[in-house]
Formats: sequence, structure tokens, C-alpha cells
Amino acid sequence: MTSGCHPPVEDMSEPLQAVKGMNDILPPESARWEWFEAKVRALMARYAYANVRTPVVEPTALFVRGLGEVTDIVEKEMYSFEDSMNGDRLTLRPEATAGIVRAMIEHNALYNGPLRLWTEVAVFRHERPQKGRYRQFHQIDVEALGHPGPDVDAEQILMCRALWRDLGLVEGRDVRLELNSLGQAHERLAHRAALIEHFEAHVEELDADARRRLHSNPLRILDSKNPAMQALVEAAPQLTDFLGPESLAHLDAVRAVLDAAGLEYRINPRLVRGLDYYNLTVFEWITERLGSQGTVCGGGRYDALFEQLGGKPTPAVGWGMGIERMLLLLDAVGVPTPASAPDVYAVVPSDAALPAAMRACEALRAEGLAVQMHARGRDGWGSMKSQFKRADASGARFALIFGDAELAQGEVALKPLRDPDAAQRSLALTAVADWAGTLAPA
Repeated sequence: MTSGCHPPVEDMSEPLQAVKGMNDILPPESARWEWFEAKVRALMARYAYANVRTPVVEPTALFVRGLGEVTDIVEKEMYSFEDSMNGDRLTLRPEATAGIVRAMIEHNALYNGPLRLWTEVAVFRHERPQKGRYRQFHQIDVEALGHPGPDVDAEQILMCRALWRDLGLVEGRDVRLELNSLGQAHERLAHRAALIEHFEAHVEELDADARRRLHSNPLRILDSKNPAMQALVEAAPQLTDFLGPESLAHLDAVRAVLDAAGLEYRINPRLVRGLDYYNLTVFEWITERLGSQGTVCGGGRYDALFEQLGGKPTPAVGWGMGIERMLLLLDAVGVPTPASAPDVYAVVPSDAALPAAMRACEALRAEGLAVQMHARGRDGWGSMKSQFKRADASGARFALIFGDAELAQGEVALKPLRDPDAAQRSLALTAVADWAGTLAPA
């Protein structure tokens, strides 16, 4: 066997690092994620959306069929590989919707009627890593499946507004809404033909990407950020000019709900999707606080995707939000994360105190309190002074001191850490449940 068949020899002394663009989330940053996720979970409960979870790895064909072979995601960004065990072509999911639709079709999940679903997922795209754009990132994905009406479109948009308010963002100042309609397939075909005719007449002004997409996906040309092409893009035919009465009525119905709710928005005729299964309502929430990465949430109706993936025709609408980008926006706005600290820090001066301290701490936890107990180090428990420093640094509101003198009396000392005027007092160890309530946050 030649040396080329052997993997390179690994230096076992070299520390390993994460894949570039795939980031660790450590404390205290993870506390901000948990705070954000708790806000999202509460919102989904209020709107009666049920949680769904799908695999990280899906058949590559799912995304080729669902997203299209000429999309940037499929052409350039997917992490695809062949399963060495059986030769299957597999892909780390680059987005969430296709996997959810696949699951609904496979399990006939809509047999008993429409569903409102949400998920939080890690997604993977092979891009050049930069702030707010990573190779592994995380999304909140919301889908209403089996609902054809504009009422659910509007509800999902208002759902986003409710989340902004829960997070401390202000619509119109921190985020703003853009809205459009993509009409139906036959209307988009007429618009597509007009787009091709327009761009063919100015083909010398198109860049390489635009020329490549001219006949395969001309809508994507409207997304071009090339300054040299902006005048040409602005002069292109608008889809709204090709919409029929039913499509316009659907958009008007969405607008009527948003108007009644007092939500300001801008109709953006250039807001499009480059995938054929999208139709009717499309929307984006935009911010000016993150530079070029202005879209923090995007959604729309995709009534043709179920059929495209082998299912029965099923109306559907949803939105997706990148968590990393949302957290960057919250930082830019200056939204604080509530402190995550234990209620109580247990000071344990000796081995003899450990059994009583452990019993009391477990009793307090059973009552719902967050308790951090000092842990023994290699050199013992450490001095009382050092333990009090740790207690203070933990952010706890109280220290419980399991001193020998207190334990001999069947008591524990309670010391307030955040109120310098409050006095230390003794509590009976036999009545932990009775005084647990006094330690709980107000």
C-alpha cells in the first residue's frame, strides 16, 4: 500500500480548534441565548404554535428539489457528502422549511387538519465567515401549514412585532417592515418574460452573475448589490404590474389587518424570492443598525412547495430569523440581558459541614430556588474570606453559612449580599421549606 493511502499523522500534542465559522457559545454569552430563546418559546405558546424537530442531515435531493439547482445555496453553499456506509448523498441542512415539509409529507401529519409549527435549528452554509454570517448559524423558523387565507399571513407578521416588543425593540426605529406580493405562478411567468426581455436589451450592462441567471433565475438579478447595475434594476418591470384581481385582493386583505393593528410598513415592489414555490405575500423586517446585513427576519407564502416535494397541494406560510444576527441587533440597540445569578450561595467551611449543607441546598432547590454550593478544591475548602468573595462574585442575593457554631445549634446563618443595611440572621435547619420563600426573588 502506498503512503498516499494513509491519513496524515496527527500531532497529538497540538490542541484542536473549532471549524472556522462554526463558533462555540460559552458563558456568559450563552445566558443571552437562553434569555432570547425563552422569549421565543413564550411567544410561540401565546400564538399556539407547537414545536417540531427534524434531522440535521437530510437527503441532498430534498434541497435540490426544494430550493432549485441554480440557487446560490445549492450551487455554492451546501455541505454535501456521500455516506461511505451506503453511498447515499446527504447534506447538512442549509435551511429549515424543506425538512419540515418533508416530515409533514412523510408522516401525513396534516391528515387531521392544519398545523402551526415552530423550530429552532442549526443550519450550515459554506460561506466566507464574517460577523453576523457564519458557516454554522441558528434560526428560529415558523410555519403555518394548511392555512390558505391572508389572515394567517397577517398574524405571522404581527407575531414578529410582538417578539420585537418582548425583546425591547421598537418597530419603526430599530426594525421596519417591507411588504410585497409575488402573485401566482402564471403572473410571475409573465413578469419573468418581461424581465428577460428588459435585461436582454441591456445585456452589456449585466455582470457575470446576472448573465448566468438571465434565463435560469432572472428574479435574482433584482437582488443584485452591484452599484453599476442599480439603475438597470430600478428600471426593470415590476411584478405588481402583472398581478390579477385575486392576488391584489389577498395583498389588500393582509394590509387591512396590519392597518387595523396600527403597524406601519412599506410596499417594496423589488422585494422578491428567487424560488418558484413562493407566491402571494412576501415580507421582510429590516434594520439600519447592522450595516449591509439589514434583513433580520424574512417570510412569505409558499403554497407550491408541498407539491414540489411530492406531497398534495397544501397552502403554507412562514418566516425565518437568524439568532446570531438578532443578538447583534440587540447589542447594537443596547438591550440588556437580565442578570442570571443564583438566589443563594452556600458557604461550606469544612468536610463536617458538607452533609448538612448538601441536604439544605437540595431542599431549597426542590422549592424552586437556584443554589450554588461552594465546591471543595484540591487544597480543601478554602478560607471563609475567599468563599465570601466567590459568593459576592456569583451575583447571589444571599449567602448561607454552614459554620460549626451554627450547625451545633441546628441552624444556618443567612447573610444578605446585596443589601448592606440588612442584618445577618440565623435560620433553623429543620424548617428549610418554611423559610425558602423568604429567599425567593420578589
